[in-house]
Amino acid sequence: WYQHSSSSSREAGDEWTFSNVVERCMCSMQNGTQMTKLKGKKNGLVRFFYLDDHKSCIRWRPSKKHDKAKITIDSIHEVCEGKKSEIFRRYADNRFDPNCCFSIYYGERVKSLDLVSTNAEEARTWITGLKYLMAGISDEDSLLTWLQQTFSEADKNGDGTLSIGEVHQLLHKLNVNLAKQKVRQMFQEADTDEIQGSLGFEEFCSFYKMISTRRDLYLIMISYSNQKEVLDLQDLARFLENEQKMRGLSREHLVDIVAKFEPCPENLQRMVIGIDGFTNYMRSPAGDIFNPEHNQVNQDMTQPLCNYFIATSHNTYLTGDQLLSQSRVEMYAYVLQAGCRCVEVDCWDGPDGEPIIHHGYTLTSKILFKDVIETINKYAFTKSQYPVILSIENHCSVPQQKKMAEYLKEVLQDKLDLSSVNAHECKKLPSPEILKGKILVKGKKLPANLDPEVEEGDVSDEDSGDEGEDEDDDQNSQVNKTLNHRYLDRQFYLLMLLERSVTLVRYIVSLRRRKTMRLSRALSDLVKYTKSVRVHDIETQAFANSWQVSSLDETVMNQILQLQPRELVRFNQRQLIRVYPSNYRVDSSNFNPQAYWNAGCHMVAMNYQTEGRMLELNQAKFSSNGNCGYILKPKCMCKDAINPMMEDPLPGHGKTQLVLKIISGQQLPKPKDSVFGDRGEIIDPFVEVEIIGLPVDCSKQQTRVVNDNGFNPMWEETLVFNIRMPQISLVRFQVWDHDHIGQDFIGQRTVAFTSMMPGYRHVYLEGMAESSIFVHVAIHDIPEKVTKSHPLIPPLSPARVRRTLLAPAIPRPSTPMRTKTRSRSCPRKQTTSPQSPMVNCKPAFHWQTQGAQNYGSYSNQVRPILNGLCLSDSTSSSSDSSTDSLEFVPSCLPAGAEQCEGTLQREMKVLFDQKMREIRCKSPSSFSTVQQDF
Repeated sequence: WYQHSSSSSREAGDEWTFSNVVERCMCSMQNGTQMTKLKGKKNGLVRFFYLDDHKSCIRWRPSKKHDKAKITIDSIHEVCEGKKSEIFRRYADNRFDPNCCFSIYYGERVKSLDLVSTNAEEARTWITGLKYLMAGISDEDSLLTWLQQTFSEADKNGDGTLSIGEVHQLLHKLNVNLAKQKVRQMFQEADTDEIQGSLGFEEFCSFYKMISTRRDLYLIMISYSNQKEVLDLQDLARFLENEQKMRGLSREHLVDIVAKFEPCPENLQRMVIGIDGFTNYMRSPAGDIFNPEHNQVNQDMTQPLCNYFIATSHNTYLTGDQLLSQSRVEMYAYVLQAGCRCVEVDCWDGPDGEPIIHHGYTLTSKILFKDVIETINKYAFTKSQYPVILSIENHCSVPQQKKMAEYLKEVLQDKLDLSSVNAHECKKLPSPEILKGKILVKGKKLPANLDPEVEEGDVSDEDSGDEGEDEDDDQNSQVNKTLNHRYLDRQFYLLMLLERSVTLVRYIVSLRRRKTMRLSRALSDLVKYTKSVRVHDIETQAFANSWQVSSLDETVMNQILQLQPRELVRFNQRQLIRVYPSNYRVDSSNFNPQAYWNAGCHMVAMNYQTEGRMLELNQAKFSSNGNCGYILKPKCMCKDAINPMMEDPLPGHGKTQLVLKIISGQQLPKPKDSVFGDRGEIIDPFVEVEIIGLPVDCSKQQTRVVNDNGFNPMWEETLVFNIRMPQISLVRFQVWDHDHIGQDFIGQRTVAFTSMMPGYRHVYLEGMAESSIFVHVAIHDIPEKVTKSHPLIPPLSPARVRRTLLAPAIPRPSTPMRTKTRSRSCPRKQTTSPQSPMVNCKPAFHWQTQGAQNYGSYSNQVRPILNGLCLSDSTSSSSDSSTDSLEFVPSCLPAGAEQCEGTLQREMKVLFDQKMREIRCKSPSSFSTVQQDF
């Protein structure tokens, strides 16, 4: 970056250092620069761009988006100098100096902000400054950054402080429902400087610390410290072993935890961890529900390709629907960086002999084939080194096919060279490990018996990896008849005429007319292990040669799943298969991929340009192996003839029981795009947990509703699931607002079952870095003989250490009553659609501990502590004690305690507040003690 400083500046003297360059860049960017923002083919828009005070985002004005007109620094992927983006290439003239041009690629969908400065010096300043900021942002700064942004946005009058009124507005925005008297008390405690009646930033941090101290974590901590306010190394080891199921803990590892997360100097000196440090640790990746080891490749990558699920994109080039959306070369960069390993390239004859990519006869824009290949070459291995598959749908003439082959070899070079792959293993597909750094071309191939000297030949118009395959009339297989009937069906044409466009109908008719095509030898020779073939017979095909790929649309695949599920699993053990969305999905919607994963289908093609539930499932699936784009199938799918549609797909195997205790929530926002935004009512959240896997395993359960609390709601409920095949199951956590106006969905996080960590864990909602729910995870294997002879019941904690969250005084209503009551908290519309599996909705399962059956005797053994958590008098510090989970026990609360706060609860809150004041007095006053727990 030093090179971006001007030569005159560098010659000024040795005192000019890199820090001077950065400081100058930051100052210039914060002062702001007038630049031209390019958009489409119109003249650019002149806007004033500047870096905000906290150096966390770029803003510009004027804008119709007002305060939302910004790009956060941590969303920036790349800053490119010169005229390299697609939008710059649209400007054929040379009106812009390349030295004044640069592009910022940002966001999940990799959008580009293309800017032209008035001089080259300004452009270099922004490029240097942005690259520095991109390198300097760390996870440890996230809370500080959020607090700075929150403080700035809450400061309505811009005086650098927050009044009591601004604090009340902020708390409402944060979904904090506290009595005004309580807020004023904490406000006054935090207001310690000479200027009374307002909070500066440091005072605001202290105020935030007061409202964010976690009761649930505090009570877990003191249960392992024998009522002390800190955990020593022995206490910490016992917690990690008993609850988090960690083994082989060394003293050095425990010391590292304290040193990294404990902010109090006194505690560091004593080598103990207090509530601040314990909260920091539990809120770190070490306390996340996702196994941190799964952020890297952790599966065997040496098996044949047909033993893996492969992340696959459909209509990769499109930014939206199939009729009117744009084709953008940046979409290839986006999907490859998202972990996709199979991209689709629809090739057509273009002007001037240059092949182009677009979507059939629709109105989508066109991009150059060469630009796409260059983009793929640049981004193919930025996130994963495992092979990329180019699924080519070839509609080009032979001359332009030769041009395609020329570009592929010229740009990709040794990435296409497969000579190092052992030819003696031709009966099996090579492994992802052997094919590291390679790109496979999937497409048609000339017949083997054709004269090798011939430069081109005829091939039947077989399946090429996308919709619109033609099938010969003389094929009599179930699959081919189904496809053939689809194109002959007059109702299909009528539907297209009425609801879509004439251009789409012309496209389909043209596909029907084509029988054979001419194929270039140069392009055919690039196809090695992924030859496109038609499915003839799923029972016998692929025994002779596994170097082939078949593609079928979801309609046909659904029929096969119903008629021949076991045979489909067998077929997928021998050769690759690709499933793509139906032609009816002109809106680029996605199907449910789980149904096809259940049968072992390798490449389940998703519209990565369409966000939503189905793409979230795909993301969760492939996150469990470092997001490398390959997931190893379970052994039974690679060898056994399982039937995924049966209630007992694996006879002789037991079940796995998942016991989830939904404890609390942290900093849950209002529903996105709610009608009244931040001014709306405080949310009434509840949690829904869904198992997505084999049909027999699919189910949903949910918690009760907590009224008027999105900041720190407490549910304290247990959900139990019994799962036949957890190896392919996903667990989806969703948070909803019961008292909604408009959209009531708040957020979700989906995790592969195999990636879930046991013990006390935080489930962070996707795209909401600080919003989470706090849960306890317990997983138990239930042998088949136990399943048959005994009903499944949740496990019980060892009797030596008991804890509970106070439950209602009277026994809970029976299941039918609970179901009826809770139905009011369900999303308003729950219909079965092709996008979601059939589920068996069950109410939350509440259970009791041993010893809780005798209410009177139990009340003598348990003494309540803060917030209703109870410790038995037998609490021990011995290493074999355990608090395996928070458990429900009856208590003698008055009727209606579930809705209103009783005297006992108020007394415990007073005790808790007193304890918190004592803790704050002993904690350091510096910002480093601020909790990361909203």
